[in-house]
Amino acid sequence: MNILVVAATQFEVKPLSDFLGIALPTVGMNHANIDLEGKEIELLITGVGMVNTALMMGRHLTQNYDLVINAGVSGAFDKNLELGQIVNVTEDVLSEMGAEDGEEFLTYDRLNLPGEYLFSVQHKSYLMLDLLKKVKGITVNTVHGNETAIEKVKQLYNPEVESMEGAAFFAACKGISKNYMQIRTVSNYVEKRDKSKWQMPLAIKNLNDFLITFIMNV
Repeated sequence: MNILVVAATQFEVKPLSDFLGIALPTVGMNHANIDLEGKEIELLITGVGMVNTALMMGRHLTQNYDLVINAGVSGAFDKNLELGQIVNVTEDVLSEMGAEDGEEFLTYDRLNLPGEYLFSVQHKSYLMLDLLKKVKGITVNTVHGNETAIEKVKQLYNPEVESMEGAAFFAACKGISKNYMQIRTVSNYVEKRDKSKWQMPLAIKNLNDFLITFIMNV
């Protein structure tokens, strides 16, 4: 079984790479030359953001992978989600695609232009995934930290989490793979930026504990 794990940064999947016994490049692909019960695993570090993700996945993604996993942290709009909670992002929106019309923002579907801005997951049935909360995400170039902008995007899309890569990952996988997923942990709430409130170590630990167990048992 060939598995590709895609992450924006090294530190988000460092415990997994340590478990596999491999060193990750700052950006690029690294193959784990170990055998986990017949599983061949590769890690792709794309760099932050949807453009970097699309570029690196276009360069490296092939039809040879049986499973493709996007792993990372996220901010949560939904305060019912706990910091450190693992979620399965099943729908993701390029929320900034659109046009301004005075004070009104026109979402992409209102512009009658070709192309897509809404993407969804496609994966086989896995018990461990069934136990995760399914959430809707938005993908942004600018992480939200302004209360007015936060309320506006919540009214437009009603998202539960946000990342800078998710929708680009889904777009890259569409038509190439039939088994791909976006697994994230909540590192912070989407609010005025205050990193003292973030739980990044907890989010990364929980994410990688899940990834290692999932990959070992898939």
